[in-house]
Amino acid sequence: MKTLVTQFLRGAGLTAALLLPLLALAQTPAQEAAIRKNLVERLPGLPKIDEIRRTPMNGLFEVRMGNEIVYTDADGSHLIQGQLVDTRSRRDLTQERQDKLNAIAFDSLPLKDAITIVRGNGKRKLALFEDPNCGYCKRFERDLQKVSDITIYLFLMPILGAESTEQSRNVWCSKDKAKAWSDLMTADKPVPPSSPGCDTSALTRNVEYGRKMRITGTPTLIFANGSRVPGAISSAQVEKLLAEAQTP
Repeated sequence: MKTLVTQFLRGAGLTAALLLPLLALAQTPAQEAAIRKNLVERLPGLPKIDEIRRTPMNGLFEVRMGNEIVYTDADGSHLIQGQLVDTRSRRDLTQERQDKLNAIAFDSLPLKDAITIVRGNGKRKLALFEDPNCGYCKRFERDLQKVSDITIYLFLMPILGAESTEQSRNVWCSKDKAKAWSDLMTADKPVPPSSPGCDTSALTRNVEYGRKMRITGTPTLIFANGSRVPGAISSAQVEKLLAEAQTP
């Protein structure tokens, strides 16, 4: 999927990455104002700039637009799109920054709208946003059965059409929501239709929350330390990330 910045740059006839001389300059309020002013004036239609901050690289500044990150020089004369890597530590500084921006504080999750699934002692915590009609989610759920000593907060997020909405309603309205979910996702066992009077407003709130937090696909995993992982990963990777989330 093209980013907003990529779409804009291509539409304006600019390249996605430009070479520029980098000057070792300290960031000042006046300099930040100049960068913002020049970018806005020279690139009309650029997404709203939320933040400008200095990077560890001399003369290079991060420009944040929502969760989009690009880089510029000291006066906004050039724009760079790509990954900033520390070659000494081999760290991808851009990815680290994006991970921080995408993090969701676990305590802020609307857990009342989730299905709680406890396995073993339940000490470890994981939040999942899933669509019952998602093939990747089914594959992920089958592998996730290997993970124990965990409390899973499952947010049903029907975003793949009418069948997803119907299946989510049926699961949410079941007497044993956790069992109904497991039967559907790991054994392809249909869930009985929901009763007409069942309150399914939580499903609507989940979709709205996902939109607000830019959760655009399923499955999406949120760990106790706030880290977010989009897409299906293996049970071994889940174990690794659960361990990291518990590390002070």
